Amino acid sequence: MSRVCQLTGKRPITGNNVSKSNRRTKRRFLPNLQTKKYFIPEIDKWVTLKLSTSAMRNINKLGVYEYLKQCEAKGMSTGVDLSKK
Repeated sequence: MSRVCQLTGKRPITGNNVSKSNRRTKRRFLPNLQTKKYFIPEIDKWVTLKLSTSAMRNINKLGVYEYLKQCEAKGMSTGVDLSKK
């Protein structure tokens, strides 16, 4: 599985490990991703998302349905079908 947040698009970045002698070696900075299940009462469905912790904080502020609607309005692919069946 890729290490990319489904909602914010955060992904690993590269940088350097710097030793005491100032020798530099390449390293990766990984995003803090968590797998989380949310229930969306508007569409009566459970959804599993792979999220960064910053996206989880935004969901706590706005609510999962509203945050997903905002992401889709910006043109991001969330992987969740928000249409009511």
